[in-house]
Amino acid sequence: MVAPLHIGLDGISFSYPGGHRVLTDISFAVPSGSVTGLIGENGAGKSTLLGIISGELTADVGTLITPPITGFIAQETSLPFTEPAQSLIDEAVAELRQVEADIAELSSRMAEEPENTSLADEFDRALARAENSGVWELDARIATVLAGLGLANVPLDTPLGEMSGGQRRRFALATLLLRPVDAMVLDEPTNHLDDEAVDFLIGELEAFKGPVLAASHDRYFLDSACDAIVDLDPGLGAEGGYGEETRQGAKFTGAFSDYLKAREDRRRRWETDYAAQEHERTRLEKAADQTAEDVFHHHESKSETRASAKFFADRAAKTVGARRRAAEQRLDNLERLAIPAPPERLRFTGVPPHQATSIGVPAVTAVNLRVPDRLMPLSIKVQPGQQLLVEGPNGSGKSTLLKIIDGEITEYEGELIIPEELTVARLEQDDAWHDLEATAAEVFERHTPSGSPTLVEMGLMTPEQAAKKLGDLSLGQRRRVSLGIILASPPDLLLLDEPTNHLSLALAEELEQALVDFSGTVIITSHDRWVRRQWRRRMAQQDSRARILTLATMWTDEVWREDRD
Repeated sequence: MVAPLHIGLDGISFSYPGGHRVLTDISFAVPSGSVTGLIGENGAGKSTLLGIISGELTADVGTLITPPITGFIAQETSLPFTEPAQSLIDEAVAELRQVEADIAELSSRMAEEPENTSLADEFDRALARAENSGVWELDARIATVLAGLGLANVPLDTPLGEMSGGQRRRFALATLLLRPVDAMVLDEPTNHLDDEAVDFLIGELEAFKGPVLAASHDRYFLDSACDAIVDLDPGLGAEGGYGEETRQGAKFTGAFSDYLKAREDRRRRWETDYAAQEHERTRLEKAADQTAEDVFHHHESKSETRASAKFFADRAAKTVGARRRAAEQRLDNLERLAIPAPPERLRFTGVPPHQATSIGVPAVTAVNLRVPDRLMPLSIKVQPGQQLLVEGPNGSGKSTLLKIIDGEITEYEGELIIPEELTVARLEQDDAWHDLEATAAEVFERHTPSGSPTLVEMGLMTPEQAAKKLGDLSLGQRRRVSLGIILASPPDLLLLDEPTNHLSLALAEELEQALVDFSGTVIITSHDRWVRRQWRRRMAQQDSRARILTLATMWTDEVWREDRD
């Protein structure tokens, strides 16, 4: 029997205890040589689906096919934290090292038993496997992978427990790339990777001959590495109605940019077809209710005989009856094959109207601003209405800069000038909530002025989500609450620290467009390469509002860099 060379899912459904359905009839395939991106709104079931593929969960129904050796990135290694990083590498390449050992043993046995032809055949097979697996270049391969993922400067005798979480995550990715596997399943593989490491990973996946399924929020990665996208968003359709458009787990050919266009085309076609159907329904219902008077507008003449009146009445009744029966039959057919109403889009309505304060001077002026060991000296001027993207590696002080401008950090060197009349608000990189028993709507109301638009009115949540306790919401949904509180009453100076963290891809796209339309001043930090690429496009298109500030870092130690911002 030939082993499967693809990942295949057919009719996969899954419910958690209590009957909470997460996945419904998921069917798609990832062929050999393909990199398929897995995306979806928060709570759509990406982690659940990966758990089923990895064997941690069992589907209620459906069929799953995976190649014999399917590799996964473990969230945490099973090795004791006292073990050195070298143990991770040794464990990953143990199978390949064994091939090398087998060749040495077979060579020795062949010298002792020169007449044993079976040993020679076995030696040839082992030699071919060694060549196909790159055993002879294994040490160079290890060095290449570690350097590509930014781990070259981490001593391999470093205990796992002394590494940052990001370093352990990158070592887990390195071990997967070094293992001889037939397929790969990756969960947020670009987390903790810088631009160079992401590019290295993309190159590795392009060279890999087996199927790859990668769940990711990284739009740059999805656009650069993937040749297909599977969207678990239930908002694409309801169960059992409108072909591919209504299935959870719809697959789109092409990269992320192609997906955005195809998805919008699919939604628009669904809305158009539904509108045409409802127009036809109205026409048929009207036809089914017609009377002879509606059809003929007949008025009896005084000179008309009784015989002729009866003739015309009979003819009208027969005609009307036929038309009504035809309309009713077509209505029955329409109901039987009805296209379901497209689900309401949860579309971000943008930043509420804002009247920028007229100050006649820069919104922010910094002269030799510096925080020892956290922010190297910088001098900037940000004019009212400008939008500044602050980029730089971990440890360069991006979050520190925003905290200084916001007033959270008061111990710094240099000079900072912000006009007193300017209102300032900051979206923190990590949301910190205390009252997790309150609903999202209640928390939002406590932190916003009376009369502010609600989370639902802003398009950030459905009524059902807004009624949930904060503790029951996902990180992405809590992020929506934080975003809503900041934007419900927009300030003159909006500080956004990694605003797309934990947001769904659709909301991230809508937020970025809303910021372009926002009249106030914006300073935003972002690791998101897609955001940075779009910002550069704005500048290339002569958008005078868009500017970029790139911070440098003095840090070289990886652990410090991981923990800085």
